[in-house]
Amino acid sequence: MIDILDDLDVLLRPCVDLATVGMGGIALGSPAAGVPRRSIVQAQSSLVARYRGGTAVESEYFDAAGRRPTLDEVVDHTVRSDGFLYCADKLTYKVRGGTVVGFALHGPHLSHFAHLTSYEELLAAFGRPDRVRENETYGELTNRGLYYWGSRKHVQWDAWDHRVSLINMGEFEGNAGP
Repeated sequence: MIDILDDLDVLLRPCVDLATVGMGGIALGSPAAGVPRRSIVQAQSSLVARYRGGTAVESEYFDAAGRRPTLDEVVDHTVRSDGFLYCADKLTYKVRGGTVVGFALHGPHLSHFAHLTSYEELLAAFGRPDRVRENETYGELTNRGLYYWGSRKHVQWDAWDHRVSLINMGEFEGNAGP
């Protein structure tokens, strides 16, 4: 298995066999319970009806009955069902049926691609995507989502800051084609 954190350049390939890559020692198809608990700072699953949190705000979870499950309870539910595990090191694991089916990188991991300062440089490095979704706010382009179906990958380009702001692989919306 190629760990993308050890070889971020693997993300530049337009076609990657997802059976050959992992992130943080976790391969796609692995049990979600294998994601190191000590690194999980937030989780999302169907157990959570409402969430409150943010910068400098302690996270609070509420179920449909208004009960406040702990982070451990939400993580326990997520690793047995569906949802997301968010780690302190800016890594996210998507879980379906207790299995890791996708992962995402954001934050400092993407500094590896900081030399790409224009959309044209991004295309030269990653190749032509199968699909591009442009997002606008008040008529101004904010970002572009580039989808590479051969590797079920999404690369988000921040048009304001001229940088890669997210890369995800696996079973995320749009990654497998129309």
